Amino acid sequence: MTSRTVPTDVARTRAAYDEMAIRYAEFAKDHLATQPFDRAMLGAFAELVRADGRVADLGCGEGRLTAHLSGLGLDIFGIDLSPQLLELARAQYPTLDFDEGALEDLDIGDAALAGILVWYSFIHLPPERMPAVLAEFHRILEPGGRALLAYFEATDAPGVKPFDHKVITAYRWSSDRLATLAEQAGFTPTARMVREPDPGERGRQAYMFLVKDR
Repeated sequence: MTSRTVPTDVARTRAAYDEMAIRYAEFAKDHLATQPFDRAMLGAFAELVRADGRVADLGCGEGRLTAHLSGLGLDIFGIDLSPQLLELARAQYPTLDFDEGALEDLDIGDAALAGILVWYSFIHLPPERMPAVLAEFHRILEPGGRALLAYFEATDAPGVKPFDHKVITAYRWSSDRLATLAEQAGFTPTARMVREPDPGERGRQAYMFLVKDR
């Protein structure tokens, strides 16, 4: 891993989630129980990587999905920007490992992981940095390793649209645009799903499975 200067927007995102940590955890609590499509995507991901090795939940927040996937049999740990969210994760799930880190510069060895979950955790990144982040994902995955991305779907050109997220500015991504960038980074998209928003959601929700080309 090569150390890099942390961009200023990363510091702003960290501070915003630190400030909202308790409210965010309360909002997310038991959310998965009402989301059959989310559970289906996570279940498929677990089935694909369960026998292959270690998995990272990148942008794990308060750890609920890390714990869910651990319950599905994965050897998984979590990484997040926010010390406050990590404190909540460690308190709720003391048997799991949680570390602080940023998507741009992960303290993980080359080809060290069988899988990564990236669940709405790149949504605050300025679009111009997404190629470098995908390259970092590619670096840490073993050949044939898999990623599951969840994000907000953009439906019109140019394919990436900012919006006023409740925590801090976020971006909606066109699945076609994201798939193109993933291919350029050395991944093959293997499945996509877009669902319509539930009551209270502000837009379409999207999921994409990637495999690292051998």
